[in-house]
Amino acid sequence: MRQDGLRQEKKGETRCMKRTVKLEASLACANLKNLEEDIRQLERAEIDFFHFDIMDGRFVPNFALDFAVLDAVRELSDTEVVCHLMIEEPERYIDRTATYEPAFISIHAEATPHVQRALRQIRDSGVRPGIALNPATPLSCLSYILDDIELITVMTVNPGFAGQELVPAAIRKLADIRKLIDDAGYSHIELEVDGNVSFQNIPVMVASGATMLVGGTSSVFSRGHTIGEAVAKVRELSGPRTVQ
Repeated sequence: MRQDGLRQEKKGETRCMKRTVKLEASLACANLKNLEEDIRQLERAEIDFFHFDIMDGRFVPNFALDFAVLDAVRELSDTEVVCHLMIEEPERYIDRTATYEPAFISIHAEATPHVQRALRQIRDSGVRPGIALNPATPLSCLSYILDDIELITVMTVNPGFAGQELVPAAIRKLADIRKLIDDAGYSHIELEVDGNVSFQNIPVMVASGATMLVGGTSSVFSRGHTIGEAVAKVRELSGPRTVQ
């Protein structure tokens, strides 16, 4: 059984686990006409990560950020980046993405028939590997790759567009994954939630086991709040929880 920072008592005693929730700002939702100002506000708010979506118009019906924007982000800030590849055949772009030294690179379980090989490619590039699951993707796809990943991204909307409504079953899925990885001894794996991470939904997402939140138009970049105010509100809603 892996420990990895989570205190676990002897058999028959209470198990106490304290998880600090990390916050990512989805740069696809930033004001790209004034990206530097948004980045400075996020830095002042002490955001944990910039979340960087790369879309190909094939795996998802949309295009998002590209390497030219990632060049600009890395020039502007030393804040760590999480790169989420929403693309078919992600193997084609893993090595190039790794040159930006992101904290994680996540690929979709549905995007390649050679998932384990792609995850190994990420690790061999010196980056921590992650796997992303669409709302209808079954948990069974995790069974034989838990040794190969350090991040699981639970999509609570169908990927491709900001501002979508939450898929209700995704919250149950989040809790099911938390139980699966804890019971299997993989509690060190970060559990990220991406999609309608709103002020309303954050408490139940954290209670269901999320350790990383991707904030977009419904929280970090929400209308009616400055970025600093929005980040502070997310922190208040998602502070460290002790799980018995």
